[in-house]
Amino acid sequence: MTKAELKNALNEKLQGVPEKELNRSIDFYMEMIDDRMEDGISEEDAVAAVGDVKEIADSILTEIPMSKIVKEKVKNVKPKRGLRPWEIVLLALGFPIWFPVTLSIGLVALILVLVFYLVYWVFILAFYLIDLCFALGGIAGIVYGVLAIAKVGAAQGFGFIGAGLFLCGLGVAFFFLCNIIAKGMIALSKNIGRGIKYLFVGRRKKNSDTADEAGSDPDKGASEADEAGKTDRGEIKTADNDKEDELANGQNE
Repeated sequence: MTKAELKNALNEKLQGVPEKELNRSIDFYMEMIDDRMEDGISEEDAVAAVGDVKEIADSILTEIPMSKIVKEKVKNVKPKRGLRPWEIVLLALGFPIWFPVTLSIGLVALILVLVFYLVYWVFILAFYLIDLCFALGGIAGIVYGVLAIAKVGAAQGFGFIGAGLFLCGLGVAFFFLCNIIAKGMIALSKNIGRGIKYLFVGRRKKNSDTADEAGSDPDKGASEADEAGKTDRGEIKTADNDKEDELANGQNE
């Protein structure tokens, strides 16, 4: 894949992203390709080194705030026709009904999203709190064991020290497990957010696909034009032959 092909693919996949942010991000990757080409790498290898189209598109989309994408989508939405007078009257009369219902649904949806997001991060925090409990319990067991050796006896003291060391080791192991879980949940959160963003971007019109196919295959268009020209020339030649036959028949008569 060449630079031009990569740029066209990104522009097509990320239609709906604010043009300024999109161009800045694409230019960044183009500069990375240029730097690799200056080091002696071929254009195709340099493009492959920066990643495929999906990886780059995902990275660009992750960095752009959702608010800008929604704003761009709303700005590009154009009504197919204006409202008719009876539709305006109906909206005005039904305002006391549809506005509160719409507002209530929107607020409920927003609250559900916020609650889900809050629970999501509380779940991650809960794992670290459990790990903290293991660590504090282990430290407390070791301290109590040291004190118990002098007051209660060596057997009980060393028993508490052993239990404390076990809890500390469990806390260390659980800490790494918490990191793995947290990274996975953060990655899942990014994927969910990116998936929502993809609902607002992408290919807009099927007509543009047809135009792109026609533009990307000039040989096909040229061959069709040649065939059309040949057909026209054949029809003109046939008409000329018919006229010559009529003149010849007239002279014979």
